[in-house]
Amino acid sequence: MNHAQVRALLDDRYQHYDQPAFIQADPISIPHRFSQRQDVEISGLFAALLAWGRRPTIISKCLELMRRMDDAPYQFITQHQDEDLKGLLGFCHRTFCDTDLLYFVHWLRWFYGQHDTLEDAFLIGSTQKERLENFHNLFFSLDDAPQRTRKHVATPARGSACKRVNMYLRWMVRPDNRGVDFGLWTRLSPADLICPCDVHVERVARRLGLLDRKQMDWLAAEDLTAHLRSFDPTDPVKYDFALFGLGVEGEM
Repeated sequence: MNHAQVRALLDDRYQHYDQPAFIQADPISIPHRFSQRQDVEISGLFAALLAWGRRPTIISKCLELMRRMDDAPYQFITQHQDEDLKGLLGFCHRTFCDTDLLYFVHWLRWFYGQHDTLEDAFLIGSTQKERLENFHNLFFSLDDAPQRTRKHVATPARGSACKRVNMYLRWMVRPDNRGVDFGLWTRLSPADLICPCDVHVERVARRLGLLDRKQMDWLAAEDLTAHLRSFDPTDPVKYDFALFGLGVEGEM
């Protein structure tokens, strides 16, 4: 396919997949259960960072986690007593277990004690790479941060493509009149976002000639996004819907 044909295909599949019907079977369904901004931010962060494995399992575990927080994550984060934390013990999804969860809750309480929105944690830096690196450093800046928990928040500093963090930022930043992404955060530009790169996106991107780098790392994510910006410089990550949909539905 030439450049124009690839763009036409991606535009068509974006229109097809960026629809409310997409929500139910995707982890983004978790933050869509809430209306208060902080509830969306918190539930979205957990849903994105726990998003590995089969989507039904991810959604099930996230629903369990929200129930353990009384389906009021912001209230739980900011107002819980030590006794309430016992309800989080035993939670585990793959390698993310209660030790990690308790630190997440601790950090979020600390952060929301000083800020009204989690967006503030992603504003430090002049490039998206710097912002994600600085978010990681901020997240693990508290004295009691467990070493084991660091693997659950990716950073470009370790070469990671940061799929889950980039997906979370797509949810929070990208305005979407189709009702899938939230567009809650307005101080970050959709033009600066980096495409989330899971196995489906990677496979389709390679088949379409949008990704040449052998290793799926941060440089590869930047390279793919640069190709997508040539199709739409203001909203490149909208094509995540197309690439993911083509892959997961077996179209390519």
